[in-house]
Amino acid sequence: MTVDTPVIIEAAINGGSSKRRNPNVPREPREIIEDTYRCLDAGAAIIHAHNSDYQLTGQVAADDYLAAWRVILEARPGTLWYPTLSGGRDVHEVLEHIAIIADEVPLRIGVVDPGSTNIGRPDDEGLPIGVVYRNSYEDIRTSFAFCEQRQLGPSLAIYEPGFMQTALTYFRAGRLPQGAMVKFYFGGEYGMFGKGPGVTFGLPPTKNALLAYLDMIEGTGLPWSVSVWGGDLLETPIARLALERGGHLHVGLEEHSGERKPSNETLVQEAASLARQVGRPIATPAEAEKILNLPGRN
Repeated sequence: MTVDTPVIIEAAINGGSSKRRNPNVPREPREIIEDTYRCLDAGAAIIHAHNSDYQLTGQVAADDYLAAWRVILEARPGTLWYPTLSGGRDVHEVLEHIAIIADEVPLRIGVVDPGSTNIGRPDDEGLPIGVVYRNSYEDIRTSFAFCEQRQLGPSLAIYEPGFMQTALTYFRAGRLPQGAMVKFYFGGEYGMFGKGPGVTFGLPPTKNALLAYLDMIEGTGLPWSVSVWGGDLLETPIARLALERGGHLHVGLEEHSGERKPSNETLVQEAASLARQVGRPIATPAEAEKILNLPGRN
């Protein structure tokens, strides 16, 4: 990737965010449809969306997604988008709804979280409490195999450096599926769930932290983006640095936290404006498909 490469702006429009956290978060199908159109028109090349409840699994989860995405993909058939994993009991249940969705509507991108980490908040004493987000090596192998079988380019969520090490192991073995994109998740002051200030996960959104990740992927040619969970990417130094180094931007109300309550459209517009300041063109969905080398259409 170079500074001449068009910038892929990905909008993660809702995630687990609630309207209490930001009233602009789209939760219902009608809101997701309208918000997706606004983000695409503002310059987003990829949309990442959750449904109403990520604990839903199988056909019920798929139907919840399809209520919005049948409409969107009929109106804008070239849209690049992908759902999240579900809260199933095992990796097969976690992925089941994605297979159902891909059988009905175009889907080019999958999800692989290649590692495990602690995610939490401070307790009354200011000490960290929370949960372990667990993805075993076998789960990761199954997820990559699923992407290969379904011809989905894996979106690699890099919560911690160890996640990147695992992805690189697949890369060196020639087993990283076609169309992979690395997404570096940095930890902001509000934590992953936006309920801080408090403990966070991952590296801080600093120049040296990003450069450390770039050292790890040096020579791979893997496309990559940056995002800040529990903060505001555009208020950190890594947004501009990423653009200057040929990277891409991952924004949206899934991860944005702070006193400011922007819309997804505003965040995409701000990302596009910064890209233009740096001199980078904005990628269309068709250009993003080529940059990522996504596998063939379903």
